[in-house]
Amino acid sequence: MSYAGYVIAAYAVFAAVLLWDFVTPRIRIAQVLRAVRMLVRRDASRTQAAPQELKR
Repeated sequence: MSYAGYVIAAYAVFAAVLLWDFVTPRIRIAQVLRAVRMLVRRDASRTQAAPQELKR
C-alpha cells in the first residue's frame, strides 16, 4: 500500500493554501489603496469646485 498519492495531494493543498494566503492580502491592500486614491481625488475636485460655485 503506497501513500504517495495522499502525500502529494496533501503537499499540493498546502501549497495552494500557502499561495492563497500570500496573494489575498496583497489584492486587498491594492483595493484599499485604490479606494483611498479615489477618495482623495474626489475630495480634491470638490474643494476646487466649491469656490467656483460660490462666485455665481
